[in-house]
Amino acid sequence: MFFVLPALALAALQLGAADGPAVSPSLAATAAANPTRSLSESDALALLTATLQRDYIKDRGDLELRFTQTWPAPAVPDEPLTIKILELPTVGVTPAFIVRFQLCTAQKTLGTWQAQVQAQVWRNVWVAHSTLRRGDPVNGADVVQERYDVLKVREELADFSAGDPTLELAEPVSAGVPLLARMIKPRAVIHRGQIANALVQDGVLSVSTKVEVLEDGAPGQTIRARNTVSHRDLSGRVLDAQTIQISL
Repeated sequence: MFFVLPALALAALQLGAADGPAVSPSLAATAAANPTRSLSESDALALLTATLQRDYIKDRGDLELRFTQTWPAPAVPDEPLTIKILELPTVGVTPAFIVRFQLCTAQKTLGTWQAQVQAQVWRNVWVAHSTLRRGDPVNGADVVQERYDVLKVREELADFSAGDPTLELAEPVSAGVPLLARMIKPRAVIHRGQIANALVQDGVLSVSTKVEVLEDGAPGQTIRARNTVSHRDLSGRVLDAQTIQISL
């Protein structure tokens, strides 16, 4: 059973792991002294989801959890409950992990449990709708935003505005693949072999000369160029499609 909850519930956290849902001995005595209600699987998932969403997942997406073993539905006081995480994997929430936690009321701890869970974190990401080629502009590329489980992605995902004319694809992308940050780069406006204007600045003195561009570059990037007269290699910052700025 899956449960999704916004990260607003109150809870406290720490980290570790173990096997299968297990009730501490103190819970039986507590429940016997104060018989109230059973904590259902959906309620337990709601509390656990809210805690992990708020303190671990945060704004990475919407967390969904599912117990992979039967939840014992313990008897608990009929009052607000919070969860304190005791152990979690050092890498945090993963697609499958073990969590150990305490259930607490405002006045006391009710007991300690551990559970095996499966997790997904859903977020809208850019996905290639068809095969994309290296060098294609992002503006006009066949990409769509789809809801995707980002726990399956180990690298940083691409984040850009649709139709951004300043970006291009740094490598080919197959259809159905989410776009990663390394797959996108600033679009080159000046290209290797091109003859460009070079503004040479030395303090308040500014001189213009012609250079041969030795590598592609996007605005703001530093590239290599060669003076067409002295054949001296220089480096400069790309200003636009025709100009680089060289500082001595």
